[in-house]
Amino acid sequence: MLFEKPCQRDEMELVAACRKQERKAQREVYERYSSRMFSVCLRYARDRDMAMDILQDGFITVFSKIDSYSGDGSFEGWMRKVFINTALMQLRKKDVLRDAWDVAELRKDAPFVDNVLEKLEGKDIIALISRMPTGFRTVFNMSVIDGFSHEEIARHLNISEGASRSQLSRARTWLQEKILKMEKVKR
Repeated sequence: MLFEKPCQRDEMELVAACRKQERKAQREVYERYSSRMFSVCLRYARDRDMAMDILQDGFITVFSKIDSYSGDGSFEGWMRKVFINTALMQLRKKDVLRDAWDVAELRKDAPFVDNVLEKLEGKDIIALISRMPTGFRTVFNMSVIDGFSHEEIARHLNISEGASRSQLSRARTWLQEKILKMEKVKR
């Protein structure tokens, strides 16, 4: 075909070329993974501008530390960890987690509704998560979406494991309250 795209390299060829600092390979990595990594950045950032800053810093880190990728596991998985760590570094630098642990009082008696999530679309849930207070959103993302243990979260955020558990519990309660409010509006 006249407008056919050139054959893309496989992951290991790209990594090898990026290790040699080949600009075309770096551009290909960016084009191939930037939208997926931007999604990761958005989950941790308070807005799109901050997510773009994290994305840029993350790719700088990927290309400068590519020699530390051992080849174990997927390159995309390794990159995802780099972007999560970059986001966490940005949050620590801006000290946004300092006051996040004493956010507004939450109702402790909020009823649990089993099937409420079945009625929501993924985009609704993502929009709600993005509006969580920073501390809640960070711990929720790390635990529920990225699979970090409370021990790992505590180490990354320089908080206690108990604080991590508490923030996750409060994040779930916050999310549930917002979902219940959405349900009431829909009725």
